[in-house]
Amino acid sequence: MLFADDIVLIDETRDRVNARLEVWRQTLESKGFRLSRTKTEYLGCKFSGALDETDGEVRLAAQIIPKKESSGDIDDDVTHRIGVAWRKWRLASGILCDKKIPHKLKGKFYRVVVRPALLYGAECWRSKAYVLKKMHVAEMRMLRWMCGHTRSDKIRNEVIWEKVGVASVVDKLREARLRWFGHVKRRCADAPVRRCEGLDIKGTRRGKGRPNKYWGEVIRQDMAQLHITEDMTLDRKEWRSCIKVE
Repeated sequence: MLFADDIVLIDETRDRVNARLEVWRQTLESKGFRLSRTKTEYLGCKFSGALDETDGEVRLAAQIIPKKESSGDIDDDVTHRIGVAWRKWRLASGILCDKKIPHKLKGKFYRVVVRPALLYGAECWRSKAYVLKKMHVAEMRMLRWMCGHTRSDKIRNEVIWEKVGVASVVDKLREARLRWFGHVKRRCADAPVRRCEGLDIKGTRRGKGRPNKYWGEVIRQDMAQLHITEDMTLDRKEWRSCIKVE
């Protein structure tokens, strides 16, 4: 079976979203594909104030599509990714915990099977300190278990990384963010992803406390850490070589 994930349709009214969604449904079903009725959701954003909550419903054929309530937090995504990675790890535990298999080979298997499940979609996260800590703790538990160690053995993380030939998940998160940032910057100015990048919500009031940390701010910190600039994104090879984590 073939799967195509993360298809996004953007428009200004629900009626126009419904029309575009119906075109997608008819086209895919005519080719033997189908849109998932259980995983499709929609998110409403009141940028102009013109969209009213009573402005009809979003439908996939005769089925009403549920609305996704989002506050901008990624806690659920992080928890879900960690859970998926642990399920992949347990399925492969017969190999990853086999004492007869070299640690370097286990590390290669881990990088191919488990880590992609852990980092799927992470390039768009506005990673805060607690997110990085949760990801780091989850991965180190897996790697120590692969090596037959526990925290009580008091073996430094750097030793574990060297033994299995795996880089820190925090560094790989930074690489994923910057790789996606370069992809976005190389698109033309009229591309939907570039237009969404410049959206500015007006008419809202910020609550009390420290301002939220946004994705763009995280990217600026990443570039400052690696001493790279935004204009370097135009050269794909140079950009990839600068952000690559071995």
